[in-house]
Amino acid sequence: MSRKILVLGAGKSTSYLLDYFLEKSSSEKLHLTIGDLNPKNIPNHISSHPNCDVIALDIFDDDAREKLVAAAAIVVSMLPPRLHIKVAKDCIHYKKHLVTASYVSDEIMQLDAKAKQLGLVFMNEIGLDPGIDHMSAMEVLDRIRAKGGKLLLFESFTGGLVAPESDNNLWNYKFTWNPRNVVVAGQGGTAKFIQEGTYKYIPYHKLFRRTEFLDVEHYGKFEAYANRDSLKYREAYGLEDVLTLYRGTMRRVGFSKAWNMFVQLGMTDDSYTIENSKGMSYRDFTNLFLPYSPTDSVELKLRHYLKIEQDDIMWEKLLELNIFDATKTIVLPQATPAQILQEILEASWTLESDEKDMIVMYHKFGYELNGEKKQIDANMVVIGESKTHTAMAKTVGLPVAMATLNILNKKITAPGVQIPISKEVYEPILAELKEYGIHFKEYQVPYLGYNPDSILN
Repeated sequence: MSRKILVLGAGKSTSYLLDYFLEKSSSEKLHLTIGDLNPKNIPNHISSHPNCDVIALDIFDDDAREKLVAAAAIVVSMLPPRLHIKVAKDCIHYKKHLVTASYVSDEIMQLDAKAKQLGLVFMNEIGLDPGIDHMSAMEVLDRIRAKGGKLLLFESFTGGLVAPESDNNLWNYKFTWNPRNVVVAGQGGTAKFIQEGTYKYIPYHKLFRRTEFLDVEHYGKFEAYANRDSLKYREAYGLEDVLTLYRGTMRRVGFSKAWNMFVQLGMTDDSYTIENSKGMSYRDFTNLFLPYSPTDSVELKLRHYLKIEQDDIMWEKLLELNIFDATKTIVLPQATPAQILQEILEASWTLESDEKDMIVMYHKFGYELNGEKKQIDANMVVIGESKTHTAMAKTVGLPVAMATLNILNKKITAPGVQIPISKEVYEPILAELKEYGIHFKEYQVPYLGYNPDSILN
């Protein structure tokens, strides 16, 4: 008797997830059902597999969706985050386990007591970030605590970037994930974190000018800017007393300074629409944000406005994106500045079919053990194989797939709405990820954090 796994949504991040289930389908007696709005987009090697059914599904068709959930042993939702709640309620009703890679929403959290009562595992945040970041951090934090160490510092950074061999533009960047998330990153709240025992805040208009530098062996130097809320996981990680707690996003050095030009111009604004955006030239769009001048060109006005010298690399970066082109036009009607900027950037920053992406993750752990301050730095680099089998799809999809199988096989049994921070979850998954080349390298480095007893302060 085969065990039925239902996967809802088969978008960009599911290539490795689906392959994993089908590779194990015979040995683990699995049958995979994929429900997706566009089943034609699912590759033939998956849709034609004997242990797989592909069904056209509109997630808002309650009868069809509920029927699929009722027939499954476990449900994996790879839908947009706002749609998980529909599936989660079905899972409660039909007593099915649920796995998602998304952040735990307040709505999902409200199902915790019911899931526990029914003995259901509702595993969330089991992708890359959130996901691998939680598991890899907890593994080291638990190890330090087991030795009797007291944690002083925890910093964690992740970046979805372009692989070195495909890094061929001045921004050292291409879209490897949802472009919209990149364009509006950092908006909707001030970045907050703790540094050396003090709360720190960075408003959006300063976010991209406060960066930290990181070196990754064989891959060179990176920079990181602060995530919106670094304190979100303080309790979950057991870091209530830590002196420094900071989470950030990684880019190649120079990206943030250049991105800040768009922020200062107002091009990342998503709060209003531009009436006549459709058919507007890139040049006219750029000119919207600049003062009127009867004599100066758009180029001259922008250089003056942002104080850019003509030999500055920042200028070359702007030229590379064709933002002064009078012949290229915008397709989107009634679009926000952020949506238009996204359209312009996608024309330059989309991965070609033979190009590869790269995931980089970097953790820092500062702690005190036997009166001595120590630090462990750990980093992970994963390079994609192709445009479909990206490093992003690998690092998001594999942990989701492994968690699903471990729940089915009763290796993960603690019920309720949860994230992967317990040993029963992270130990087997981190061990299995190593077999797929996803692992961290650790380095003992000098602890450079705050030392209140030092006379140097």
